[in-house]
Amino acid sequence: MTARTSETHVVETSGFPGVTFGRSADGLCVALVGEHGFAMAPARDGRHYLVTGWRIRRPMAEWTRSDFYGHAGELADEAAFRAHVEANALHQHQRAALGRREIHSRAHTPWGTSQGATVYAEGVVAHSTASHGGFHLSAERNRKVQPMLRADGGWYEEDCHWAAVAQAFPELFTDFEKACAETTIRDWYPDAWEAIRERVLEPGQTAKKDERALFEKHTDD
Repeated sequence: MTARTSETHVVETSGFPGVTFGRSADGLCVALVGEHGFAMAPARDGRHYLVTGWRIRRPMAEWTRSDFYGHAGELADEAAFRAHVEANALHQHQRAALGRREIHSRAHTPWGTSQGATVYAEGVVAHSTASHGGFHLSAERNRKVQPMLRADGGWYEEDCHWAAVAQAFPELFTDFEKACAETTIRDWYPDAWEAIRERVLEPGQTAKKDERALFEKHTDD
């Protein structure tokens, strides 16, 4: 059911946390998912991009552009904004259902001393440090990672290599996270992607393979 007012309209979802859409004080399309705020901000040449904020403690009609500090990519139009927000709501709902646990940790990691960790499951732990972070897998878990993606020590940094963990244990990740992992593996580990999917990536389908082909073409330059 959808309830509408002159300021905002609420889209009831089947689970936590729900979605609220509205307009900010400066006329931006905005949305609230749990404690996460989103806005469709204008850019040059009629373009728009997604910006994010957190725990904005005022009614949505009083929000302004200055409440948002994160940049999450370009948006084609308002429909794309709404689709992104609703996908984020599903992501948060699925993540809550997975039952991940936050724990205190001072473990030594390749990126420094852990400042806290999230337990995804037995033997699958994500660590945060002052500078970086990533996953650590137990020896038993690590043996289940695709061989071309496997890290010998069981440590997987958070920028790209984390995708190997999501590929090996999809039941521990949300749909959004699995889609990000698929894209990451395709772009940064194309040989592994081709082995997993049993098909060859064509030019333009993977950044790393295109880069490799460019360097091979211009080896003598």
